Amino acid sequence: MNPWQDISRRLKNFQPGTDIGLAIGVVFIITVLIVPLPPFMLDAGLALSFTIGILVLMVSLFIRRPIDFTSFPSVLLLTTLLRLSLDVAATRQILSHGNEGTDAAGHVIAAFGGFLMGGDLLIGLIVFAILLVVNFIVITKGSTRIAEVAARFTLDAIPGKQMAIDAELNTGAIDEATARRKRAELEHESVFYGAMDGAAKFVRGDAVAALIITSINIVGGFVIGVVQKGMSVHDAAAAFTTLSIGEGLVSQIPSLLVSVAAGVVVTKGSAEGSTDSALVGQLGRSAKPLGIASCAALCLALAPGLPFLPFATLSILAGWASWHRWRHPPHIDRAIEPELTMPAEPPITDVLKIDQIRLELGYGLLILAGGDTPRLTEQIKSLRRAIAAEMGFILPPVRIQDNMQLAADRYTIRIKEIEAGSGQLQATRLLAMTAAGTLPDLPGERTTEPAFGLPAAWIDPADRETARAKGCTVVDPASVLTTHLTEIVKENMAELLSFAETQKLLDDLPREHQRLVSDLIPTQFTVGGVQRVLQSLLTERVSIRDLPTILEGIHESCAMQIRAIPAIAAHVRMRLARQLTDAHIGAGGYLPLVVIGPEWETELEEALAGPPEARQLVLPPSRLADFMRRLTQVFESAAADGESPVLLTSAPLRAHIRSIIERMQPSMPVLAQTEVFPRARIRTVGAI
Repeated sequence: MNPWQDISRRLKNFQPGTDIGLAIGVVFIITVLIVPLPPFMLDAGLALSFTIGILVLMVSLFIRRPIDFTSFPSVLLLTTLLRLSLDVAATRQILSHGNEGTDAAGHVIAAFGGFLMGGDLLIGLIVFAILLVVNFIVITKGSTRIAEVAARFTLDAIPGKQMAIDAELNTGAIDEATARRKRAELEHESVFYGAMDGAAKFVRGDAVAALIITSINIVGGFVIGVVQKGMSVHDAAAAFTTLSIGEGLVSQIPSLLVSVAAGVVVTKGSAEGSTDSALVGQLGRSAKPLGIASCAALCLALAPGLPFLPFATLSILAGWASWHRWRHPPHIDRAIEPELTMPAEPPITDVLKIDQIRLELGYGLLILAGGDTPRLTEQIKSLRRAIAAEMGFILPPVRIQDNMQLAADRYTIRIKEIEAGSGQLQATRLLAMTAAGTLPDLPGERTTEPAFGLPAAWIDPADRETARAKGCTVVDPASVLTTHLTEIVKENMAELLSFAETQKLLDDLPREHQRLVSDLIPTQFTVGGVQRVLQSLLTERVSIRDLPTILEGIHESCAMQIRAIPAIAAHVRMRLARQLTDAHIGAGGYLPLVVIGPEWETELEEALAGPPEARQLVLPPSRLADFMRRLTQVFESAAADGESPVLLTSAPLRAHIRSIIERMQPSMPVLAQTEVFPRARIRTVGAI
């Protein structure tokens, strides 16, 4: 590397805009508090303080939104620290060399001490006191109060704004990227106003410190001049008071500039655009106020005893502005004009739209959707990803809304506007359940877990570890609600799979499978037919993630001239034998089976009636009740032994037996003999 390039690279690391430059600047400011500063460096520091104050004020005037100046709290801290360090350095020079003349603390302080005071100590003291009162009592105190109120209301509104963003995301009104951008803006807003609440205290403390330091300089300098330096009382008072007041004025003016900047930022509120455009746009928006102001100024100009020229000039200017605004009214964008005049009536077709999935919350549960973790909306997004990965089914967006007609602690889950489930939660407590399904031996309110109907208890968060020590499962309210929603969704997946979603699944297949789709649809089969086959699989909670294999099974059925949807679904299930078997393999690595005895098998086959395409199982009610009773006993006995068995039937009977069982035992799996993977390990754990 060229030596000059190396030197250039090293110098670049010390530029003011870099992190190293900032660190060196902060270290220098702190060093000034300890090490004496020569007068020429003190002049440079005071000039820098003035320039930074003006720069901060100008930036605050031209920003469009308060959060566009997110570094303002840090700027307040650093500028306050800079002024205090310069105050300390100036105090050291005044007390050490004040007897040497007015230039002892540098030319800047001397200039302010002589020019602004006009050679009169009393005038300088009064001017300093007025600046201090204006800064401390008016500007700083008002800015601090506004910052406190703005921070409190902004932070209180964060959960509601967060819930609104999540609701828009869940309903599909915005995409994930927009939601992330809005959340980032919301986070910046909360951090900014929270920091401004604390940073306003720096400005107030700076004003108090200026008063104290100036008083110390006057009293301490007078004592040092008379006692140590042997000066006369008049000379000591003149020298040290002039320098002290000059130093106070020098530090107070930049402080006043930064205080005004803080006031401009915190009072800007939600107004868009720079401060000048906001003021002109809002004060001069209408011709009537300007006209009234012009008439009032004219009346004052004609009043006896008041000067005519200034009030008449203002009257003419205000009148001209009113006439100009009347002749040229402000432009209103046509896109928002209906909103400003009369709200447009929404299309009547909006009434026809229904929510596929809607979660209604009582007002006491809204904190679950907008509060801190675990957040309900985040868990619902995780649920959608989990169902997509497990079932191959894209869950429609879940709309979350409040329902004032519900009790504060209740919720309702609706599928296509129809209530599919409801429950009761306590947002500030935890739900404890035992693995054995018995009531937990814990202090708390007894209840029933809404998803599976298990006995449970609502306990305080402080009893979490005690419940876990007793072997209980402890779940937060958001997880309880998400679990219930999961079960409701799995029970209604077939109904939620629409024609449009089926078409989207086909369109999203990888490119290598699109030839299969084009060969099958529409020449041999329809999208609606694919939808019905997928719905039949989802009804029994069979994953449709392996969509290419399902389409291959449909294609084979069409080649064999099979047209009935149940027969096509049965053939597809044969193609999914490996998946169906693997889904029910137990912890022992085998497939537990409950088989139907030859007597029942024969009786059920003889009870089939009707044409081959629409055969029905016609069994006497007494025999049907006997079959279900025996089936329930066998499954309960297997469950007591720790097994989760599958009912095995012949292929012609599987669909008919499943139609009988699904009304009373919808989660009981039923497999045909042809749907068991040939190389799977099986074990018979019961027989009917």
